[in-house]
Amino acid sequence: MTSSTGRATFTAEQAREAFPDEVVTTAVTRLVRVPGLSGEVALITLDNGHDHTRPSTFGPQGLLSLARAFDEAVAADPVAIAITGKPFVFAVGADLSGVGRLSSPDLARRIAETGHEVFRRFTEAAVPTFAFVNGAVMGGGLELALSCHYRTLASNAAAIALPEVFLGLFPGWGGTQLLPNLVGADGAVEVIIENALNQNKMLSPARAAELGIVDVVFDSADYLEQSLRWLADVVSENLTPVRRKIDRGEAWQAALARGRAFVAAKTHGASPGAAKALELLELARDHDLDAGYAAETDALAQLLLTDELRAGLYAFDLVQKRARRPVGAPDKALARPVGKVGIVGAGLMASQLALLFVRRLKVPVVLTDIDKDRVDKGVGYVHAEIDKLLGRGRLSPDAANRLKALVTGSLDKAVFADADLVIEAVFEELAVKRQVFAEVEQHVSAECVLATNTSSLSVSQMAAELAHPERVVGLHFFNPVAVLPLVEVIRGEWTDDASLATAFAVGKQLKKSCVLVSDAPAFVVNRLLTRFLGEVVSALDAGTPFEVADAALEPLGLPMSPLVLLQLVGPTVALHVAETMHEAFPDRFPVSPNLRRFVEAGKTAVYLWDEAGNQRVDPEVLALWEGGDQPQTAEQVRTRAEEALADEVRRMLDDGVVAEAQDVDLCLLLGAGWPFWLGGITPYLDRAGVSERVTGKRFLAPGVASVPV
Repeated sequence: MTSSTGRATFTAEQAREAFPDEVVTTAVTRLVRVPGLSGEVALITLDNGHDHTRPSTFGPQGLLSLARAFDEAVAADPVAIAITGKPFVFAVGADLSGVGRLSSPDLARRIAETGHEVFRRFTEAAVPTFAFVNGAVMGGGLELALSCHYRTLASNAAAIALPEVFLGLFPGWGGTQLLPNLVGADGAVEVIIENALNQNKMLSPARAAELGIVDVVFDSADYLEQSLRWLADVVSENLTPVRRKIDRGEAWQAALARGRAFVAAKTHGASPGAAKALELLELARDHDLDAGYAAETDALAQLLLTDELRAGLYAFDLVQKRARRPVGAPDKALARPVGKVGIVGAGLMASQLALLFVRRLKVPVVLTDIDKDRVDKGVGYVHAEIDKLLGRGRLSPDAANRLKALVTGSLDKAVFADADLVIEAVFEELAVKRQVFAEVEQHVSAECVLATNTSSLSVSQMAAELAHPERVVGLHFFNPVAVLPLVEVIRGEWTDDASLATAFAVGKQLKKSCVLVSDAPAFVVNRLLTRFLGEVVSALDAGTPFEVADAALEPLGLPMSPLVLLQLVGPTVALHVAETMHEAFPDRFPVSPNLRRFVEAGKTAVYLWDEAGNQRVDPEVLALWEGGDQPQTAEQVRTRAEEALADEVRRMLDDGVVAEAQDVDLCLLLGAGWPFWLGGITPYLDRAGVSERVTGKRFLAPGVASVPV
């Protein structure tokens, strides 16, 4: 096969050699007669031989199969060519699992050119081409649909996106050129930049239609039949769907300016994929597809061979694979069924947990607290949130009523007598939590699992004086509970396999990703955040200006600055965790007297914001913070923070807090919202040389989250 530029792409043998493990998406052509048409429609169906849990993707062999199917379609002399997918899935883009095998610029370039060459056949076909997007469509799958002349969409399509920038890449098979010229630069920036960097936000079918990405949305019940009838109307009556008029002047420039500001705020220049996407969107305004596709190919060939991209794909692999098969989890057959959940506490965290448990498990959930007002407030919160879901159409009236009936409150822990799992979410003090478990144990069965949501305290110490310490396990959820997908599952000194298996099974039912963590102070996420935040606070104590210290870590491209993170976590919580860590490791975790004064003064944030969103340091904070006379530069702050992180990660791994560095990265990705394109933290520390400088060796082998040497 040769590309439209005349350069060779892949032969079948080369494709197999390049991606020997590719799960090939086969394209099959059949001819369909549609009432109202004088000729036949060539319908191409994409299918990788798996059900919807493994969506169709494109590697070199899949692209060649699609090219052959298209040639067969053209040879049949149809009146139109349409392409659709297997049940519930259209296609979700390139086969990212094979990117790690790319080791030469030539191979990377051929991947880019093959995608362009095959997809462009649908754009340049002599007959009308239609994409019948019958389900999930992302990345290269959406670019294939955009390459067609017309698009229909099933109303139940669950995932619609161009997520490449989320991974540190950019849409490289036509997306940066086709989308803005179809919907305008404003819509393209929303989909390619903003949605991707907002934790890979999906489009709804309604929004896809509103933007103009698809021409029409049909009900899923008889989607294919409706799409074929619509195709017949378009072909026989020469209909032209209303398309958006593209403003290539000020509106295009304004959209790009918005995109640049958004990328700067989200990545601080640390994501080359986002920057390249903006360059290509600008190119699309005035250039044809030849120039646009050539630019995409050049950029893709370069980016595919960068360590930054490999870190993003490493993160994707962690979330898609490792998170679904937690390392060290016991046999799931040991898990006990959970038919009722008890929650000790009725504050905000406890109430969020109650809402999560009742929505996912659909079992009775009962909250207790020390007085009736607190219990009523907690139950009321859950009921109100269920009513909000009802109002947004997320629940039917019957389902909402059933869920609310399952959530109750009590002042008497005897209501836990028939509970299978009781989780405490009370004040973060060891003595309080030990007392709670001692009281609960008087009422529950010997097999009831007792879980703690502690963020830093010892699970083993909580269990030490119980009659059955083997059934105590840590289930550390992250706030906000409904948003962050991580649960750190902590195995205490006496935790048995059945209790641990039950914790993992419950986590899976809650649709959370679980990581097994040993019972070490602050576990993984809070330990690392406290260590690097401690370096920033120490810099402030030394006299470093707030703005300098807070901006020092911008090159990492973290989701928020350290002092904004302090506000989100809550200074009181941050101080408590720092004190816990200081007690365990006084040489590495100092407790700032300034932070203590900050908390005692009732301050909750360092910054004040005006109506325009501009921030300044609160003058009251400046007045109470007693800085020294040895300020640090931003580079010094960043170096100290990076070295502290490398040191702490190595200590955690040496102490067996988690099985491997991959678990550290998974925790930061899912529990702290660290960007996918950063890969967590260990790929960055390896890439920057910090790992070897501080610990004497890399965290990950060359090629794991970097280009093979």
